[in-house]
Amino acid sequence: MKIGLVGTMSVGKTTLAKALGETDRFKDHSVQTERSKYLRDLGIPLNTDSTLKGQFVFLAERASELFHDNIITDRTIWDVAAFTLSAKSIKDWEKRDFVSAAMHLREQYDVVIYVSPDGVNVEDNGIRETDVEYRKKIDIVIKMLLEEYKPTKLITVSGTTEQRIATILQNI
Repeated sequence: MKIGLVGTMSVGKTTLAKALGETDRFKDHSVQTERSKYLRDLGIPLNTDSTLKGQFVFLAERASELFHDNIITDRTIWDVAAFTLSAKSIKDWEKRDFVSAAMHLREQYDVVIYVSPDGVNVEDNGIRETDVEYRKKIDIVIKMLLEEYKPTKLITVSGTTEQRIATILQNI
């Protein structure tokens, strides 16, 4: 099963992916987490500084994960598309073409889990964007994309990691 977690920054996607991978139900799944620090150190702009080339690198990461049969990933094509649509340096027509191409991969995910930011404070890990308004903007764009480009199966989670896992296990 290919499971992708989607949500704005600092909502606990990585924590949830790792916790899911430790459950009996998903012990045979590999857990993939984004390599933001590694990519930033390569000179690839992140967050509000995203460039078209950088977004293609992020999309390639997401596409490469989809070659695995049993995977839990803490990012999806919807995340990449939301950051692309929100980037100031990318032209509107490039954004549209990029999102259209990326969404051809949406049916590759068996389950997409939207992780709500409700009740979760922004945490500064030294890499991610901490601007609360930008975080809200990304969340709005992600929800819009999930509506326009519906995944095969969508589960929405909120609350503690334990509550999120319980919701996922009940709905898979």
